[in-house]
Amino acid sequence: MHPRLGALAALRITDPARKVAATRALFAQTALGTLPLDTVRVPGDEAGVPGRPERPERVSAMAVGKRSPFLPDGRAALIHSICHIEFNAINLALDAAWRYDGMPEAYYRDWLRVADEEAQHFAMLHAHLQTMGFHYGDFTGHDGLWAMCEKTRDDVLARMALVPRTLEARGLDATPLIQAKLRRVNTPDAWQAVAILDVILRDEVGHVAIGNHWYRWLCEREGLDPIAHYRVLYRRHEAPRLKAPFNLEARARAGFTNEELQALAQDDDRATRPASPVSRP
Repeated sequence: MHPRLGALAALRITDPARKVAATRALFAQTALGTLPLDTVRVPGDEAGVPGRPERPERVSAMAVGKRSPFLPDGRAALIHSICHIEFNAINLALDAAWRYDGMPEAYYRDWLRVADEEAQHFAMLHAHLQTMGFHYGDFTGHDGLWAMCEKTRDDVLARMALVPRTLEARGLDATPLIQAKLRRVNTPDAWQAVAILDVILRDEVGHVAIGNHWYRWLCEREGLDPIAHYRVLYRRHEAPRLKAPFNLEARARAGFTNEELQALAQDDDRATRPASPVSRP
């Protein structure tokens, strides 16, 4: 089977364990040798995309609800939410590898590797969740990541701009904050989660770097200014607003430019600065 059609087949799988196994096997099979670059997209390919189980119930981000990580079921809900993100991330990477014709071989290799690492992340988190007495699907989950995939389905440049280097980059900011909360919980399961998140954060820096690389490569190919065009895409597709605090060190390792980091640092400073007192008449 053509490797990109293999990515489509894995993308369509609904069972999480089977999707993980198929994704990891596909990466292992394609790690050596060349990848064919012929066109694979045909009408009707969208059927069954993405493959997802019936559970978790998908709700709006506002309806997911928050639970305290200092309670056992609250920690389980937190791990489940990250598990849900990683399951979606498998689909995101497989979709990026399958959907877009006309990219260099290195592009497809990059996204098949990302899919493999996301599958590992999901498997680690799901195994940990099961030690806590829960399974993937026992809590609700929102659809924000895949919604942006739908918006950018016909534009690989927009996909690179708004999924890895926008939505997934938010994980670089959020993960240390989550780890800090879990350290305060100070239970064995919380420390195990911190260790798993260390692995995920390390890998996600690489995933965001891949998005940055291909975004800039595409901008250069199209003769576009990366910073100016990002603003156009951000508004056109109504991307979520970036919120401080930002993990500037991880973002630098992921390939964000000094100009981009300085703009974020200014936003971060404004977000943490005390509000000006209201003058009274």
